[in-house]
Amino acid sequence: MTSARHLRALVESHVSGDDQRFFSVAMQAAATEARMGRGQFAQELRSLIDAAKAKGSSLRREATAVPISRPSGDLASLLSVSYPKHRLGDLVLDEPLRDQLRRVIREQRHAERILEHGLAPRRKLLLVGAPGTGKTLTAAVLAGELGIPLFQVRLDGLLTKYLGETAAKLRQIFDATEHTRGVYFFDEFDAIGSQRGLTNDVGEIRRVLNSFLQMIEQDRSHGLIIAATNHPEILDYALLRRFDDVLHYSLPNSSQVTTLLKARLSGVTVAKIPWAKLSKVALGLSYAEIHRAAADVRKEALIAGRKRVSTADINRALRERQDVAGRLKRLA
Repeated sequence: MTSARHLRALVESHVSGDDQRFFSVAMQAAATEARMGRGQFAQELRSLIDAAKAKGSSLRREATAVPISRPSGDLASLLSVSYPKHRLGDLVLDEPLRDQLRRVIREQRHAERILEHGLAPRRKLLLVGAPGTGKTLTAAVLAGELGIPLFQVRLDGLLTKYLGETAAKLRQIFDATEHTRGVYFFDEFDAIGSQRGLTNDVGEIRRVLNSFLQMIEQDRSHGLIIAATNHPEILDYALLRRFDDVLHYSLPNSSQVTTLLKARLSGVTVAKIPWAKLSKVALGLSYAEIHRAAADVRKEALIAGRKRVSTADINRALRERQDVAGRLKRLA
């Protein structure tokens, strides 16, 4: 049964109008019910939480309590907010990487208990891997699993040509983490996290990196800070020890390609498809590129009025994606 600790926290968060804590505790309670073997009840709780957030009540209260959408400065140009519904099952990953994410989610759901014993749950993560391998989706999954908002940092608003301005904007973002629990996602992190000794580095970027190192070191908020990069080789080494975990993402193998294609084509009729053969055609493509290929197959079937797709349809879409990927690599 849901513990007295959960019930007390639910009442306290409701009385204080703290929707984010209320949803977080409710998700913890659902996880407890699932572990106790009451899976159906746990799913009902999660559905109720998703429905409540969909109504927008949390967004309206958040705008009143902590005006992220109408900040006193230019925070609105720095963060875009969403409330994802993604779950860990939406990701096709290697099992070791999935275990890492399960551990983060588990520690976050039991953060109160961990903190009571002088320990800290994992919440500062560095995601490393090629484009399209699931880093952005991971940020959405963590937000969805924990029932908290996803704040994506807009680098076009963060990086400026004026000395000192970027560091000041970065401070605004870290101040926001103190007031609003959420997943704060820094995509293309190498733009501010590159090594301070690079020959093409400029003084402003060095100052921004030094500021980030200091801020993330001092950060004691309850949100998750996630940075993602396609170029780990140019990250400053001092960054690595600031993160609780470094998660490595790779291109899908044959088995994962098959799993992804079957999942993405589940809405159309397929028969006698040689998945193993098609997975070889797709090797080297990212998850995102395979997703686009499957979407192309479904769109073509819809336009043609067909309810069934063939091996030739899937093969053609995958080869088109291989051609596009090859051209992009030659241009890089």
